[in-house]
Amino acid sequence: MQLNSYLMFDGNCEAAFKLYEQCLGGKITMMMTHKEAPSADNVSLEWHDKIMHACLELKDRLLMGSDCPPGYFEPPQGFYVQVSVPDPDEAERIFYALAENGKVKMAIAQTFWSARFGMLIDQFGTPWMVNCEQVV
Repeated sequence: MQLNSYLMFDGNCEAAFKLYEQCLGGKITMMMTHKEAPSADNVSLEWHDKIMHACLELKDRLLMGSDCPPGYFEPPQGFYVQVSVPDPDEAERIFYALAENGKVKMAIAQTFWSARFGMLIDQFGTPWMVNCEQVV
């Protein structure tokens, strides 16, 4: 079994996934608009350029997402997407890239359980935890 996250966006999925690809070092392997889908005739013209499905490969994990149809988007709550990296400098780089134009909930710093840990909500409304475990 593999557990992956699927994120829903309010019309800005493409921009979010381009940022995630850049700062997480993954590769977007799929970015399908509603216009490219077989169901394009059933979608309003204003919605044709919105993302029906996106997939970002991050080594052996996937981050997926799409734009919610109008009127269906709900802001995320009750979870965080957690990123764990082995290097404190890399943790800080990712944290600050995701935090740009977003909201820091807990500044990235050394904690009793990690070399670096921080929490934020990015500019697209996605909550993130960035962690760098301590080397024992």
